[in-house]
Amino acid sequence: MKFSRPVLLRTLSSLTLALGGALGGAHAQTLLPLDSRPATRVLPALIADLRGGAAHVPPASLLGNAQGGADPAALSAWLETQPKDGPLIAALDALAYGGLVQSRTSPLSAAEALARLEPLRTWTARTGQPVYAFITLPREPDATNRERNLAVTRTLLDWARAGSFAQLHVSWDDALPGSPAPAEGAALAKEAPANVLVYPGADEVLSMLTARALAPQPATVTFEYSDPAAARQVMKYEGIPLTQSAVNHAQASGFTVQEADQGGPADLTVFVFNGGDPRRAAVRVSRLLAAGPVTVADVEKVNLGNSRLWADLQTLRRTANLKALAAWGTPGNNLGTALAHAKLALSPGADPVRQDALLAREYANDVIYSADLRAALRKAIPEAQLTAPGTQDTLLNLARDAFPLRLGGTYTLQDATLPWGRSFEWDFTLTPQ
Repeated sequence: MKFSRPVLLRTLSSLTLALGGALGGAHAQTLLPLDSRPATRVLPALIADLRGGAAHVPPASLLGNAQGGADPAALSAWLETQPKDGPLIAALDALAYGGLVQSRTSPLSAAEALARLEPLRTWTARTGQPVYAFITLPREPDATNRERNLAVTRTLLDWARAGSFAQLHVSWDDALPGSPAPAEGAALAKEAPANVLVYPGADEVLSMLTARALAPQPATVTFEYSDPAAARQVMKYEGIPLTQSAVNHAQASGFTVQEADQGGPADLTVFVFNGGDPRRAAVRVSRLLAAGPVTVADVEKVNLGNSRLWADLQTLRRTANLKALAAWGTPGNNLGTALAHAKLALSPGADPVRQDALLAREYANDVIYSADLRAALRKAIPEAQLTAPGTQDTLLNLARDAFPLRLGGTYTLQDATLPWGRSFEWDFTLTPQ
């Protein structure tokens, strides 16, 4: 499908303004991101906006980064000024500790962290609007006070039990072998009320809660793996098999998992590329698309999309037909953001122009940057020098050959930055032709 330049320009303009926080509209949801990274701040807001609403999101300057955490007083003040005619979807680590990085090392006591969260405990009673929230169990060996984090989380279970949260998700971050987080999560799950889910995850969780809050209609999903045997093996960073991670993220996003032999077709098929022949995988995705909605999660390597898979999908002109795509992070990151995007894309009222623009952004980030451009940037400029003048020009020059990007519409790269002063992630603007 093709879209006119004026329609695309209007759509991209509204998407950009929505991130500033105040367009209004029928779906005035407020998002409190984990920190200021594009994956945790920009992507959830764009997913939330797929049906034409405007997510209210703090400016990046109010959120934590690698050098420092968010100012809880300023963040609380911002929250109180937001419209209260839609759900609040919140990363509790941002308010309690200042962000994900700071949750691992913050010197706060449990009582001090909970005092910062008190406005969210009373939010529903004060506003009549539901709260969808999550808290993380920190990764090892970075965590300096696990008992404090656990004490805060146990109190949040009580708040959820009392009705302060419509949904509370407890997730654990980067569980390498030997991490105590999986055992901590299992213990918490035994005492958790029905409105609490416990599973591995972090950066993707706000997107999934957004899907849960804004697209509550039932939907079924089935998973197909490029390497079924490998999918049953325990994964690095999550401590569980890929197949279990898929189920966790589907449930967290509001899907019911349906096995392929359970009767009629599911509402969505997620093709998980976890190894094998990328060309064969691309052909299989093309065939699946002929039968119904499909999302692709590329999890073969951490933080690295498979260039051949995506080149073949582009050659087959299939990328624009996907409901979502993801290849930017860990397997859980990719499964979670792809499922969240797809849940909103399948929902009534999803805007096809915004959908194409979001697919283009995902492709530019997850494929162009993660699979090729990041490595070229690291070769051109040492990591320690990425904050020096001229880095942005180098980044734009390196990216030039990958654009314009053609999906349903055609997009050019307007600008690009390294928001955390490192090569891991970039932020950028795509302009429709």
